Parts: sequence; C-alpha cells; structure tokens
Amino acid sequence: MSPRPPALPWPDSEMGRRFRDADWSAMPMGPPQRWPPSLRTAVSVCLHSRFPMFVWWGPQLVNLYNDAYIPVLGKRHPQAFGQPAPGVWADIWDVLAPQVEEVMVHGRATWNERTLLVTERNDYAEEAYFTWSYSPIHDEAGRVGGLFCACTEETPRVKAERDRDALMRSTQDTAATLRTWFDHAPGFIALLRGPDLVFEMVNQAFYQLVGQRPLQGRPAFEALPELRGQGYEEILQRVYATGQPFVGRAMRLRLRLRPDAPPAERYVDQVFQPVAQADGTIRGIFAQGHDVTEQVRAVQALQEADRHKDEFLATLAHELRNPLAPIRQAVQIARTRQLSAVQHAWALNIIERQSHHMALLLDDLLDVARISRGRLALRRERVSLASVVDAAVETARPLMDARRHRFTVVLPHEDVQVDADPLRLAQVLSNLLSNAAKYTDAGGAIELRAAREGDAAVIRVRDNGVGLSEASREQIFRMFSQVSPALARAESGLGIGLALSRGLVEMHGGTIEASSPGLGLGAEFVVRLPALPAGEAEPRAGRDAPAPAALQAREVLLADDNPDALSSLALLLELAGHRVHVARDGHEALAAAEQLRPEVAILDIGMPGLNGYQVAREIRARPWGRTVRLIALTGWGRQEEQQRARDAGFDHHCTKPTDPQVLYALLN
Repeated sequence: MSPRPPALPWPDSEMGRRFRDADWSAMPMGPPQRWPPSLRTAVSVCLHSRFPMFVWWGPQLVNLYNDAYIPVLGKRHPQAFGQPAPGVWADIWDVLAPQVEEVMVHGRATWNERTLLVTERNDYAEEAYFTWSYSPIHDEAGRVGGLFCACTEETPRVKAERDRDALMRSTQDTAATLRTWFDHAPGFIALLRGPDLVFEMVNQAFYQLVGQRPLQGRPAFEALPELRGQGYEEILQRVYATGQPFVGRAMRLRLRLRPDAPPAERYVDQVFQPVAQADGTIRGIFAQGHDVTEQVRAVQALQEADRHKDEFLATLAHELRNPLAPIRQAVQIARTRQLSAVQHAWALNIIERQSHHMALLLDDLLDVARISRGRLALRRERVSLASVVDAAVETARPLMDARRHRFTVVLPHEDVQVDADPLRLAQVLSNLLSNAAKYTDAGGAIELRAAREGDAAVIRVRDNGVGLSEASREQIFRMFSQVSPALARAESGLGIGLALSRGLVEMHGGTIEASSPGLGLGAEFVVRLPALPAGEAEPRAGRDAPAPAALQAREVLLADDNPDALSSLALLLELAGHRVHVARDGHEALAAAEQLRPEVAILDIGMPGLNGYQVAREIRARPWGRTVRLIALTGWGRQEEQQRARDAGFDHHCTKPTDPQVLYALLN
C-alpha cells in the first residue's frame, strides 16, 4: 500500500488559512491527503500564485481559489469558498456553462479574451471584461475530474481604451467640443507630452485632485514634486520607453490637496496608456483614473472591524473558560471518595455559582454567534435517542411551563440508538421545542414523538401555533431569517436556531424538514437520522474520577485572581500530595515566589497588579528563578497568546479548563 501523501503546504495567506482551517471531511472531495495528485498540484499552484486562479472540482464543481481571485468575487467572498460554482455565479452561468461543458464532458480547453460579463459582485450590476482559459484536470483514472482557470480582469484597460479612443475622436472636432468633453469626464484625465511628461491637457477632475495647482505646460514632477520617490516616475518612464500600458488598482499615493497643505494619503485606480504617432513612435502618455480613497478606507474599516470581532471572540472565550475551570475542578473534587461532607457541599456550591455565571456569559456568546458562524466538531458516540430527548426536554421545559403548554412526549418501546454527538443533537431538539413554545399561544399543545422507521430514527415536533406559509417553509432555515407574523414572538432572537439545527442534522447525515397546513394551523418539524442496528446498548465506563498517579511531592506556587479557581485547584493539588502556596494577584505571587523559591509556579495570565507575563519575566530575571518550572494556566488560548507565554519564559501553556491529569503529568 502506497504511503499517504504529506499534507499540502498551505501558504500564509487569507485563502491558505481558510484551506488549513476548512472541515474537508464535510466536503465532496474529502481530506487533502486523499486528493488525486493532479488536484493537489492544481490547488498548490493556485494558492501560491499571485495571479487570479481557481479550481472547480468534481460533479458539483466545488469552488477553490486564491487570494488574487478575491477581488473578482467581490461580495461573493468568503461564502463562495467550497461552494458549487453554478450557485456562486448563478447570474452569469448561462454564459459559463457551455464552456464548462467543453472541458468537463469533452476534455477540451477553452479561451476567452476581453469577454463582457454583466454581473453583480458589488451589490449592483456592472459591466466587467475578463480574459480567461479553462483547462481540464484529470484524475488518477484519466477522467476529467475538474477544471483549472487562470483569469485576468481587463475592465480598467478596456475602459481606458474607450476613453482614449473617445479622446482621439474628439480631437477631430472643434477645440470647444474637446474641452467640454474632457473637462466633464467622470474621472481625472491628463495628456502628458514628451519624455519630460509635460502636462498638455488636464481636466477639471484632475485639477480638483491636486488642489487646483497650475499644471498646464509644466513637467509632471515639477508641478507635483511630492510624487517623487513614490514609484510613479519609474512607472511613467517605463510606459514611455516600452510602449506598454500600465494598470494600477487602489494605488497608494501621498498628495497635497492644497498648495500649502502637507501631503495626504489617497488611493487611486489609474491607467497610463502610451500615445503613439503615425510612425509608431511614442509621443506621450494618456493618464486616466478614479479616486477610490473612500472605497479603500471602507474595506480597511471592515477589516479592522473583523479584527476587533476576532479579538472580542477571543476575550469572550476567555471569559467562558474562566468559570469552566473551577466547575471542572470542583467536579473532580466532588468525585474524590475521601472527601468530607463539608468539602463536598463546598464543591457543589462552586459548581452552582459558576454555572450561573456561565449562563449569563452564554447570552453574550449568542449575540456573537449572530455575526459569526463558528465551525463545529462533532464528538460522536453510540447514544440512546431517549436520553437525547430527555436532555432536550429538560432544557426547553421551563419555557413551555411558563406558557402553560400541554406537552406530550411519545417514545418507542424499543431502545433506538444513533451514532451522534449527544450534546449537539439535544441542542437541535431543544431548539425545535423552544421554537414551538415561542410560536404557540399560552395553553396550546406541543408534542414530541420519536420512533424507528425502517433504518431511520425519526423525531417529530408538532404544535398548534402560528403555522407557516408555503413560501416560508424553506426561508426559516436560512441564517438570520424570521417570518411574519412570527416576528412579534421572536423574543429578540435574530433567527439562527433553525439554520444551526439544519447544519447540525446534516453533519450527522440526516435531514430536517418543516411542514404546515397554513398560517394559524400549527407546524411540524421532522428530523431523520440514520439509526444504528437494534441491539444491546454498549456498556459505559464508570464516571468516578481516577485516582492521581503516584507523584513526587512538589513545592507549588499557585496564583489566580478567581477565588473559586484558586481554591479548587489548590485542593486538587494538595489531594495529589503536593505542598501548595496560593496568591491572589501578581504582586502577591511575585512576593511569595521570592520567599518560597518554589519548584513549580502555576500562574494565571489576567491578574491585577502584575499580569502573569510580567510575573514570569520577573521570576526568570532572578538567579533562583531560572530553574523554576513555569506553567501558564489561562483562558487566553490563541496561538499568539501561547507564543507570548513562551516569550515571557513559561515552560508550558495550559488553556482553561485543563484536565487535572495534565497538570499532574507536568508536575511529575
């Protein structure tokens, strides 16, 4: 058996990161290690190229592309990644489909030069010109498995040639006609004459761009000296010397907007087109462009907002991990057999208090989920359908009880089992029950019925609430979708529950559908999942906490500003035989370290006074601190934070909640 190919070297780029983070197991082509060599090669060439390229693979023509192709997609990115090409380019598929057929069916490459495509890629219909070629990619059996495309957008050049041609035609008319057209052109235009690039003609838009400074009859870099050193001299001289045009998109320049003002940053789309005489010699350059500063700044603002969103998500993850740590530690303590009744009650109080805090934080997490789709990894196991139903009912029952609904559960006599993530499947059913409760009047009826139907486990949630129109039966599964008249009942929700439920069900290999006799007549949601063969349930391992492995007792300094996290972890380490000293902030931790000279210091990062990074650096600066084992135990878990911990001198970085067994191993 041939060895599995190594992982593809994804580049450090936006699309490289998307390829690296993608859940390929959910896509038709499967993991990259199983791709045909031809597909791996094509994708590698695409991702490492600075030229716009893409690959459409398989019968569905799954869309894979590089960074340079993102501007071509416009608003379709990033949703276009991994999606079937016919859906991505639905508005122009009638033009593309015949050429795709030439490649996929007949194996013949295609060529298109400066072809007009009218498409909506930036929220409005626009004319765009492209040159592109489709080439077949053959799989290991020699069949056409997909196609490879390299393309370039010709729109700026085509428009520049139109402007140039229009200008040349206008020169045949009267000077007044030329001046009127020239001055009222929507973009800035100038005609530069000779090797010194003297301004021969300049329109009003150009004068406005440079603050109405005198230009006519002056060399370009004498009239606009601040342009020197920004690369424009080299570009213009190259165009004049070679006769090759230049097209620039969102080019940065620093320009005085007034004669007495300092240079300001602007961004322009521009074309420099050589102007030739009858004998072919270059006599000048036609310069045309548009100020796109506001558009560029809008994109930069979106990127900045996206960065802030990522930072906010990281902060929120940190805040969620913090209560998880004492909960997990208290559970570990509560399972210890030698615990006293007082200690057991104390551990349960921690769990209750921190669980309440976590519930409040989860409300914030839902707000974030409305603007950012997370990637979900299923933890599948053999699970009883009845146990999943019980968990879902427990979550949704308070809402149904508050509205005095008549709730009925009908379960099959036999034990139906499925291969599923019990937490995620219970989330699906609780979403359906909660929706039924929201959209059913007080005193109404809700029924959950589960059964085996052939090879499928089927769950039906039925209510006699507001019902659904025919048009809304699919719409309700879209992200952020809500339909009238249910809007008044949504209780501040933005409509993500059903979209997430459908995604979760499909990840389990199942389906979810909605039906309704009509508005005001109730609705039924049906979930179908593959059922496991009937048989005895697999025995489950006991839940008692394992006794810690035999450890060498250590002098341990433990610092955390969360009292529950500090006291619960300290008790766990003491039960394992270690001598533990605690500190509640950074200054206290550093003072304790100076006095105790511990073998190990376990430090939280986000402490008041001195943070964990600062304490670690101070310890490492002491002669005695060079041999201390430093462990960062924190809710901050991004790669940047892990690197920052290493840079501060930590030996290990553990993200909360950490399995106590991991700490035992590090201490041993």
